[in-house]
Amino acid sequence: MWALRRASLRLRSPILNVGAYRASCAKLTSPTTYVEDEAGILESHPIRYGRFLSTSRFYHGGRASLNFTVSRRELSSQADASSTKEDDDIEDGLCEQEAHGDTNENESEVDLSDDDDGSGEPHNELSETEIDPTVKKQHRKTESQLFKAIISSPGVSVQSALEKWVEKGKELNRPEISLAFVNLRKRKMYGRALQLLQWLEKNKKLEFAEKDYASVLDLIAKVSGLFRAENYIKKVPESFRGELLYRTLLANYASQNNLKKTEETFNKMRDLDLPITAFACNQLLLIYKKVDKKKISDVLLLMEKENVKPSHFTYKILIDTKGQSNDIAGMEQIVETMKAEGIEPNHQVQAALARYYTSAGLKEKAEAILQEIEGENLRDNLWVCPTLLRLYANLGKADEVERIWKVVESKPGIDVCLAAVEAWGRLQKIEEAEAIFEMMANKWKLSSKNYSVLLKVYANHKMLKKGKDLIQRMGENGCKIGPLTWDSLVKLYTQAGEVEKADAVLQKVMEQSRMTPMFNTYMAVMEQYAKRGDVHNSEKIFHRMRQAGYTSRITPFQVLVQAYIKAKVPAYGIRDRMKADNVFPNNTLAKQLAQVDAFKKTAVSDLLD
Repeated sequence: MWALRRASLRLRSPILNVGAYRASCAKLTSPTTYVEDEAGILESHPIRYGRFLSTSRFYHGGRASLNFTVSRRELSSQADASSTKEDDDIEDGLCEQEAHGDTNENESEVDLSDDDDGSGEPHNELSETEIDPTVKKQHRKTESQLFKAIISSPGVSVQSALEKWVEKGKELNRPEISLAFVNLRKRKMYGRALQLLQWLEKNKKLEFAEKDYASVLDLIAKVSGLFRAENYIKKVPESFRGELLYRTLLANYASQNNLKKTEETFNKMRDLDLPITAFACNQLLLIYKKVDKKKISDVLLLMEKENVKPSHFTYKILIDTKGQSNDIAGMEQIVETMKAEGIEPNHQVQAALARYYTSAGLKEKAEAILQEIEGENLRDNLWVCPTLLRLYANLGKADEVERIWKVVESKPGIDVCLAAVEAWGRLQKIEEAEAIFEMMANKWKLSSKNYSVLLKVYANHKMLKKGKDLIQRMGENGCKIGPLTWDSLVKLYTQAGEVEKADAVLQKVMEQSRMTPMFNTYMAVMEQYAKRGDVHNSEKIFHRMRQAGYTSRITPFQVLVQAYIKAKVPAYGIRDRMKADNVFPNNTLAKQLAQVDAFKKTAVSDLLD
């Protein structure tokens, strides 16, 4: 663990540069330690030993920081027991999506593809196996009759389907329930999955354990919001309010970038004497990677102190952090540390490495990773084909994309087809992408989420007419439009330079739908206005984002400030607005703010004063 933390510090990258603090903080004995950087003076986190609060402080622009609780008890055995492959599986279900709108019940965009999209990116949900972990592998090949009965019932009411099931004398055992639940979650039918569990609990058809309450909590967070999810915990019998329940809440707060609530929930777990696991620490790493990278080393320090072993997902987060900052040497050092700890890079880590090597122009290293992923015989590893298709397309290797497609062409699954459409789109081979899409349309009834893959291809190539025709076709085929389709349509217009039409689409969906457009959908419109120096419309989109719940994020402020810079007008009160949202500028934004400061001093203004 010390080697991992040292690897994250010694390279002193712009992302993880925390200076002299870590050297002095490693022993956790200094009462007060300071280090200056360009943003100001960092504040260390109050460390609680057992139940006593230390007065150690570490100032950084007045920010309130996480109150880590570091107890004296040994947790190595607990960490080892709690941070198992099951944890990795659950964490692989978490993603860093900016949008919370697409985590709601959205049956109009049911996906037929497998859970693993082959991209190497985790999905935005907890593992579907909280009811019965043995179902995870089973559900890929087994049809659930209960699931079929639920989705075939009229409307979205599950109660009538379940009552008919019982009236027919059919058994409601845990394996059948688990399989149905997994299928519902896989297709993001969160509302129906929640109704299923609530009906089972109300009618005492299932003896609930903590994992079942955790599943209900997670679904409430997705369907009704985190406020109701937090209140739900109070209704759970006290004997079942354990680590699994609270870490489910923690993961949902982290996935929505709610820093304050994530930290509060983590500290609540410590106050309740719940064990620190790699899963819980990884939620902190995920959110700090997005909002405050300097705190990553604090989490590693805590894990070291509590003897919590990093999981595959821990390393994946750290590799992403280095890769996104183009610190390839730092990324490779983390991989070396990972291997030294006896953990070999899994499929997701390998895919991430290949992407970062590609973006850094290190094509030979990327290809070497892809050869490792493929293995000696691709036909024995067909499940990696979606990953290979996308990553070879990133490298511009059309011949490799064609080779891999031919391996699966005779009997492709929908997931590999979608990956092929995406890959040919990246290679600007639109006809090939369209041909595979048509083959899919003839073979399966496609969802709007499936259509969105080709829509994205059209948007990226400014093919507005084809995009409109495809959306028209979606409507004719009975597809209900949701956040992914809105996102594609908005980007079709913005890429074609028709930002006003994109804005009109966004306004309509806000007025007519209960679902929330994705964060990136708003940003696509706002960025175009900012490039024009259109302050009025940039502020309008910024306001809509706040109404939709996208607050306390630095990116919208960066784009908004860019609009003021382009317009060459001062941004009055912008710093106060950021402070009210608990957003603090990084170095880039600080320089931008200096350009729009209404009261900045210049040589001429000094003379006039």
